[in-house]
Amino acid sequence: MNYLDPQLPRREAVIRYMDAEFQVVREGEFVRCAGTGRPIPLTDLRYWNVIRQLPYGSAEVAFAEHLRNAT
Repeated sequence: MNYLDPQLPRREAVIRYMDAEFQVVREGEFVRCAGTGRPIPLTDLRYWNVIRQLPYGSAEVAFAEHLRNAT
């Protein structure tokens, strides 16, 4: 196996989510989507909730979680 081959993420990071960026509290390769539980590589992390401090894998998942929590 080549070290450049894509591999499954191994260590979960701890992140502090801010308005336009996030801060890595504990290093790792991924975080878990709050809606689906799937790993999100930090390089692909684009959506999160600052108030609830939760990451989401896509805009659709984030919106669905927003609607679920709004009721």
